[in-house]
Amino acid sequence: MPAPHEPLLRTSTKVVPFRGNAMIKLRLFLFSSLLLLLVHEFCAGQVSSAAAPHAIVLHAARLLDIKGGRLVKPGEVLVQGERIVEVGSAVKRPAGAEVIDLGDRTLLPGLIDAHVHLFLHPGAEDLQTVQESVAQRTIMAVLAARDDLMAGFTAERDMGTEGAGSADTAVRNAIDEGLVPGPRLRISGNAINILGGHEDALGFNPAQHVLPNADYANNAAELVAAMRQQFKEGADFIKIYETGADTLRNGQFSTVYQYTESELKAAVEEAARLGKRVAVHATGEPGTVFAARAGVASIDHANQLGDETMRLMREKQIFAVPTFTIFEYFADHAATPSRAEYEHRMLDLKVQDFRKQVAAGVPMAVGSDVGPFPHGTQAEEFVLMVKHGMSPLAVLQADLIHGAKLLGWEGQIGALDAEYLADVIAVSGDPLQDIGALKNVSFVMKGGVIYKNQN
Repeated sequence: MPAPHEPLLRTSTKVVPFRGNAMIKLRLFLFSSLLLLLVHEFCAGQVSSAAAPHAIVLHAARLLDIKGGRLVKPGEVLVQGERIVEVGSAVKRPAGAEVIDLGDRTLLPGLIDAHVHLFLHPGAEDLQTVQESVAQRTIMAVLAARDDLMAGFTAERDMGTEGAGSADTAVRNAIDEGLVPGPRLRISGNAINILGGHEDALGFNPAQHVLPNADYANNAAELVAAMRQQFKEGADFIKIYETGADTLRNGQFSTVYQYTESELKAAVEEAARLGKRVAVHATGEPGTVFAARAGVASIDHANQLGDETMRLMREKQIFAVPTFTIFEYFADHAATPSRAEYEHRMLDLKVQDFRKQVAAGVPMAVGSDVGPFPHGTQAEEFVLMVKHGMSPLAVLQADLIHGAKLLGWEGQIGALDAEYLADVIAVSGDPLQDIGALKNVSFVMKGGVIYKNQN
């Protein structure tokens, strides 16, 4: 008789032992064969998927050729995976392609907002930092990112969390990983400011030690140290407050600079060491010329630019980001009539200078400063830039071509071209004739994924 632990193989004539080693070998053979079959099937599926990702053809009455400055009629875009494959009046139809007919609409690249604050919402800015936790503000930022995407903004530059530290790193990463919907983001962390400067906690009881809305740096060495910490925590670029507070004196605009030219140059050089760039909040002279000489990437707000500043911005291709919407919003929502009158005078001076900047050929990008006013409504910036002196095409090119360059995605976004990321929106009407059409986006695709289709 076999030992008690040995299995039995029964035949018609007798019982014989089936040794353990043989049983193990049989099981291994069967398991290996099954595993190889499964791997083969999986790999075949993966190869098939990689070779032929799901194809989508977008068809509409018109398509904006932003580089050529013209409309293609009709317009079609062939998308495979996250990239555009072909663009024209009639594109190929791969087998199994999904065709989406958007009818009497215009296809154009996803919009870019070069100045947003995802961590702000309407209400008292200073109190948001005091009353709301970073966790609460991060949740609000996620919702804000969704609202901006649904409004057609597929790429944005977040210009400071206003006291929420590097929480924007988590928001950017969650969007990149597909965990939550939102635009592609370039983030700057908490931004940088001097003690007692524009973003310090002013007007509070000093004994309460209310935190500022930006990180402190009071000289070149402290600037570099603050920048290194922000880069460590995930910042894509650095935002520095260079001017403020702004005042009107005898009808003339005036603002205080915060950093010297040499201090800003130290910041720009430190960022360049890592292949990064610096943007500044700068409303007027001499802070704006200090920033231009230092070689920043953009001068945001740019209420007042002197002749030398404009010349340097043309030569160095430094972008002005006017942010008209926030100035108009503050003027229309002032707490008192006297404050409203003051804000409107400030806005009138800004418009006058903007027209001078346009005439001088200062490079423009489009940024709204959304946050203090509701997210998802910032397409008003396009309308205001046209109202104050630019053509619809020039504003769209500033947004899409210049915006892509400013955000560091030139050749990837900002145009409907083969091999570009498939960031595509659709609007009714012709935005070259009525820029207000951008305020009603009915279709949104980002990276080949459809997020909105009100067809």
